[in-house]
Amino acid sequence: MAPPDARRLLSGGVADAVGFLGGALAGFWLGQWLGMDIFAPGYGGASLVGILLVGVGGGLGVQLARRWQALRGKDDPAP
Repeated sequence: MAPPDARRLLSGGVADAVGFLGGALAGFWLGQWLGMDIFAPGYGGASLVGILLVGVGGGLGVQLARRWQALRGKDDPAP
């Protein structure tokens, strides 16, 4: 069994990973819905905006996961 600190860190890491993945997928599907394919050949404007949506979605997902953990009282919010 892991010590309490290791368990808290693991829980925070898993929550961050799930938040990032969920947010990135949400950004990807929003880009697909808007017609911005990140896998299009070349780096056109639509492709770059799609990539930006994936990055912003991932970042927002991490922030939501951290706030959710702070509300549950398991971890302090990141500065």
